[in-house]
Amino acid sequence: MSLNPKQIAGLVLLVAGIAVLACVPFLVGRYLVSLFISMLAFSVLTMAWSAFSGPTRYISLATSAFYGVGIYCVAIFNESMPLPLILVLAALVSFGLALLIGLSTLRLSGIYFVIFTFGLAELTRQLMTWYEINQTKSLSRYIFATVDSHDIYWMLLVLAVATLFLTWLLQRSRLGFALRVVGEDETVARHSGINTTWIKVLIFAFTSMLMGLTGAIVSLRWTYVDPNVAFNSFVSFQVLIMALLGGIGRLHGPILGVVPLVLLSEYLSGSFPYHFTIVLGICFIIIVFYMPTGVAGLLDRLFARLGWRTVA
Repeated sequence: MSLNPKQIAGLVLLVAGIAVLACVPFLVGRYLVSLFISMLAFSVLTMAWSAFSGPTRYISLATSAFYGVGIYCVAIFNESMPLPLILVLAALVSFGLALLIGLSTLRLSGIYFVIFTFGLAELTRQLMTWYEINQTKSLSRYIFATVDSHDIYWMLLVLAVATLFLTWLLQRSRLGFALRVVGEDETVARHSGINTTWIKVLIFAFTSMLMGLTGAIVSLRWTYVDPNVAFNSFVSFQVLIMALLGGIGRLHGPILGVVPLVLLSEYLSGSFPYHFTIVLGICFIIIVFYMPTGVAGLLDRLFARLGWRTVA
């Protein structure tokens, strides 16, 4: 496939940006590295969420369930298995759980799917709480991992780049086209010969696997976890708002939403810890009513006025 000059320039800028990001731990202090880790983690979560929910318009609030599964895989096996095997296990368990859930629930749509996925996240947290109290007699799990924050940063950077590349491939593939047809009219998609159930289930499972892997890597920063920390449903709402702010359906949309909200979260959690959820709710209302196409849509209109073309 031949590339035009603009595409070549964009590719060069992307590679240069990745190279700069790879050098960040050598250029900034530990606090900023921690901030970049949060940005990369939420970038993967938001890109994975957008890859499924964007084209299909199935709004999932189950992100925290798969994210928490990854965290608990590390918490349970960090002393008995090498880290690479734990990461593979976290990916497989998340994929299997999403496959099982998808087969039984992706026949739902609209508000029913939203309610079910939110209930699923809460059910997972409650089941894990019940298990910890009744079987281990303790809610706490300790993670004894000797992984430096720089290594966590680089692992998340590799995962973020891989997720971005896979999302780009999906958007330009026949599978991505089939997902968009499902989002436009699922009945038409079925009559066109598209196996809508399996397409939805496979992509849902694949994106959930990325969420579980993200949780496993992020958990290496912590020494203590419990079900309320690992399966915090607030993560699901953060990812949803970040995706809406950035612009659903655009490749760069998640990143445009993640960066400002992570910075805002960092500021509010330190300065106004009891008002953070209120501000986030206000942001959600503003985005829905006044920015339905997100930051990406605003930039498109701005560039159009300037006579510039944007690349999805």
